[in-house]
Amino acid sequence: MAASLSLADLPIDLFIVFAVFCRVGALFMTAPALGDFSLSPRIRLAAALAVTAAIAPVMAPAYPDWARGGGLGTMSAIIIGEVLAGSFLGLSARVMMSALNVAGQIIAFQMGLSLAQIFDPTQELQGAIVGGFLAILGTTMIFATDLHHMMFAALKDSYVLLSPGALPRFGDMSSMMVDTLSQAFSLGLRLAAPFVLFGLVFYVGAGVLNRLMPQAQVFFMLMPANLALGLMLLMLTTGLIMTAFLERFEVFLAQFLT
Repeated sequence: MAASLSLADLPIDLFIVFAVFCRVGALFMTAPALGDFSLSPRIRLAAALAVTAAIAPVMAPAYPDWARGGGLGTMSAIIIGEVLAGSFLGLSARVMMSALNVAGQIIAFQMGLSLAQIFDPTQELQGAIVGGFLAILGTTMIFATDLHHMMFAALKDSYVLLSPGALPRFGDMSSMMVDTLSQAFSLGLRLAAPFVLFGLVFYVGAGVLNRLMPQAQVFFMLMPANLALGLMLLMLTTGLIMTAFLERFEVFLAQFLT
């Protein structure tokens, strides 16, 4: 007589696998680099399924026993909590990533390129061309330096910080998001500090020349020089900007590790 196989004979509950997928999928939808609009949804889905298959057997014991045999209300509560946990991790990292867009907007303003707008795939909206360049370069460097591995490690350790089945700590999560937003704005301003200084010196000098030669269109005449010097400064400081950003981004992700 042939033996029959039922779902109860599987080594792991299918609902637990789906709950893990909800947390992983929420991260892949919101995290920078992993959830960018330019990345194919099929690739993101395949990667999320692969990560789920890798960590589900390890993370299954983290789920409480009452979550395995609960009713519809219990299952819904678990799923909502998992989506919130994954979205919180992804959105926090994306907010920190927005420091490059802040720096790009400031740099473009100082160079006179604030009106040069392009579609930024990382933000899914129009932005300054310098900000789009820095954002795409930052995404590339995250993969090149394997910082996306730290995102996966933070996802694994999130089962300790944000335990499945526990009530979401909305107060701590909101405070974390506000602090991350302030850090991102501060970091963006510091990354663009050389261009702020350059713009201050350049426009003060242009103002002095304008006072000496009132009949001459000094600011119009100096626009090519402003753009040329700004592009030269960007070429010299791009490496430093990305190094400082990656170091700060690594420190930010490390706080999610246990």
